[in-house]
Amino acid sequence: MVLLLKTKEKRKEGILSLHKVIISGGGTGGHIFPAIAIANEIKEEYPACEILFVGAKGRMEMTRVPEAGYPIRGLNIAGIQRKVDLKNLLLPLKVLQSYIQAMAIIREFKPQIVVGVGGYASGPLLMAAQLSGIPTLIQEQNSYAGVTNKILARRAKKICVAYDGMDAYFPAHKLVFTGNPVRSDMVNWKGKKEEALAHFGLDAERPVILAIGGSLGARSINEALAEHINRFRDAGVQLLWQTGKTYSDKATTMAGDGIHVTPFIQRMDLAYAAADVIISRAGALSISELCLVGKPVILVPSPYVSEDHQTKNARVLVKAGAALTVADREASAILVDEALTLLRKNELKSQLSASILRLGVADAASRIRKEMETLIHA
Repeated sequence: MVLLLKTKEKRKEGILSLHKVIISGGGTGGHIFPAIAIANEIKEEYPACEILFVGAKGRMEMTRVPEAGYPIRGLNIAGIQRKVDLKNLLLPLKVLQSYIQAMAIIREFKPQIVVGVGGYASGPLLMAAQLSGIPTLIQEQNSYAGVTNKILARRAKKICVAYDGMDAYFPAHKLVFTGNPVRSDMVNWKGKKEEALAHFGLDAERPVILAIGGSLGARSINEALAEHINRFRDAGVQLLWQTGKTYSDKATTMAGDGIHVTPFIQRMDLAYAAADVIISRAGALSISELCLVGKPVILVPSPYVSEDHQTKNARVLVKAGAALTVADREASAILVDEALTLLRKNELKSQLSASILRLGVADAASRIRKEMETLIHA
């Protein structure tokens, strides 16, 4: 009791408080939304804390982060092109330039701690912080660690992970299982079915399949749905279809009679509440949200991501009996059939829901914030 009182007193005095934090990373919603969730958790506990985001110029984080109410600085950094491209010749120069920019940001802002969530900007920013003697924390969202995080892990103080077995990639003594942070409304989607149906204009008497290809869309999912679009109508099934920006115009021509098309869903809590079955990519953020939502899901891992990490993520859920999976190359042939078949199998849906719910972690952001507090006073 005495120790608890002293801790509370120190917190009030600011000795244990977080007051200057940099969060770096982005590129996709799978990196950005967990980063914002961490920032929101810090602000909830420490309203006066200054939080600066650092991202890559021209990437999604440069708009999404300010929309969430946080300042962001951009680095001139880009990833390697997977096809032969002259832009790859400029990559070493961009890495050097971004490191110099990162070092300037570190010196100017003087953070207590730097958190890396993955994405192009994490590498130079965390490296600059580490060489400046500032503690760094890596938030690894996937079940398979990428090359950059493996390198950064050598000097990182803590590595927060969402899967077991990550000691295969990182030093075991640095690992802390926290789960992946998700948007706060994902935890509170229950009881919103009626609101969700009204929001999307859905019929309460007809089942709903939700198809989400991640924040940037998914070509194989989109093409599979488009090819077999009339099968949904014939089965009396509604499709809530997030296409991504590039496929939106084409998909819109198929809308109507139970087919609801949108390039991006802002209210994902309502989308999840409306769904009876979900089709999704297997990115870390999507899986973390799906584990909290507990709806039966078919995962279509993208083969176009680094280290093929989505396939590895999906494999973890399939092994736990928590999801079905369809290979990207097979989506056109079997995805719609698998989704409509699952919709009819009530016992299988219940089994999948129960299994995936057991994997959910609702307080991941809080766990990460506590690890940050520990590091700044180590």
